[in-house]
Amino acid sequence: MLRKLYTGLICISLLTLIPLSAHAQVLDRIIGNEPYERVDTPLPLHDTFVTSVPPFARPEALFPHGFGMTDWLRDRGIALLLDNTNEFAGAITKPTKGFHYKQGASNAGQYAVSLNVNWEKIIGLRGFSTHSIFVGRYGTTANRMFGDWLNHASEDYGGGGNVVVHLVMAYGEETLLGGRIAIAGGRMSEMSDFQNSPLFCNFQNGSICGRPKAATDSAFTSGYPSAVWAGRIRVRPWRLIYIQSAIYAGEEGVYKNINQHRSGFKFNANHITGFRLPFEVGFEPTFNHNYPGHIKLGGVLMTAPSPDNYFDRDGRPYALYSQTPRTHHDGYGAWLMADQQISHHYHDPKRGITVLGGFLYNDKRIALRQWEVYGAVIDRGIFRSRPYDTLGVAFTYEQMPTRLQRTEEILLSRHHSLPNHATGIQRNASVLEVNYAIHVMRGVIFQPLMEYYFRPNGQGNLKDAALFGFKSHIEIF
Repeated sequence: MLRKLYTGLICISLLTLIPLSAHAQVLDRIIGNEPYERVDTPLPLHDTFVTSVPPFARPEALFPHGFGMTDWLRDRGIALLLDNTNEFAGAITKPTKGFHYKQGASNAGQYAVSLNVNWEKIIGLRGFSTHSIFVGRYGTTANRMFGDWLNHASEDYGGGGNVVVHLVMAYGEETLLGGRIAIAGGRMSEMSDFQNSPLFCNFQNGSICGRPKAATDSAFTSGYPSAVWAGRIRVRPWRLIYIQSAIYAGEEGVYKNINQHRSGFKFNANHITGFRLPFEVGFEPTFNHNYPGHIKLGGVLMTAPSPDNYFDRDGRPYALYSQTPRTHHDGYGAWLMADQQISHHYHDPKRGITVLGGFLYNDKRIALRQWEVYGAVIDRGIFRSRPYDTLGVAFTYEQMPTRLQRTEEILLSRHHSLPNHATGIQRNASVLEVNYAIHVMRGVIFQPLMEYYFRPNGQGNLKDAALFGFKSHIEIF
């Protein structure tokens, strides 16, 4: 049954290559990016300081009027979106011999529904809106076939609970002073507000798509499609600058705790063991009024209990003395991220080259990835006749803490199993992706791509892996 489903999805994606008139659908505008767009959009140049709900996203769609239904709802303050993202990847290199790995391919994807409600328009509650997203996910990911557990070859794999409908987020937001203050609370994902960008999912691999993977290095970090109880405030003292902070409940294993997070509809607080407190300052310059960019600097403190990756309670190597690792309640992380459009094609500000770069650092006492650096180039509309096609190149590098390496060296010398599904010492890992997103028709994108994994799972004893695949996105309405 699953094989038939995957085959059908691939066929749908290929059939959409029939050329029709082009419109401006790009991978920045997927449903999962809605929260990031609210973060990354500066205030209007001429604001009136009148409090109101900011307009909801309306990406180009296959059925833009939803057979009359979505237009009728929007006239009454309700915005409903439905899309599907499918990701296929197949290895063209053979895996390392001596393990239970295999050369193969995988398919993963999700359908997503977004529901935004403007309560100001419905009942006159000035500045108040609610936001919710639901998904259903399917399939698997190819990276584990060659021994990598650090970065998914298909970012849309996992976290959806293997159910038909999974609640991603549901929260209310009050906008004050014409958008200068936004206060939100409810079931929220930390990574949907902090250290993220709508540009990241112009790529497929999980080292950058969704968010740079070091951002979710802790088991307590909530990221799409999982959420926890949270509250957040964002202030814009100047039009192009925002300051935001929040508190998120720390629930261990938000992607793995099946009983609590499988459906997303369990709202109890039984598994909260601490909190995460992120803080971020963003600057959103627009040089010469035509070259937009974003710079983000932030950090996070965490009180949730996290095990040391080297020492036990007595300050000795826990792997050597077979003791329980020391527990920390004062974890931290920091990040610096930037993107900037640097050129235009054919005098069109919507076409051109944008560069991205960033550095993320985690507490070396508890981290799997101590730091990550990434760089990418997105070139939109390089060919005159293809204004919405996008060429993308991204490279990420992840460094593991020396303390973790020492722990794995001890365990390996004692013939014990290693953490993190490792079969060798984890030192560093890199992922390269090159893709070309084809704007097929209104609401449809088809993106052939290549991924290359250097040192899969951070291990030198595993062969590099190369994959070919594709990503398709259909905005239905």
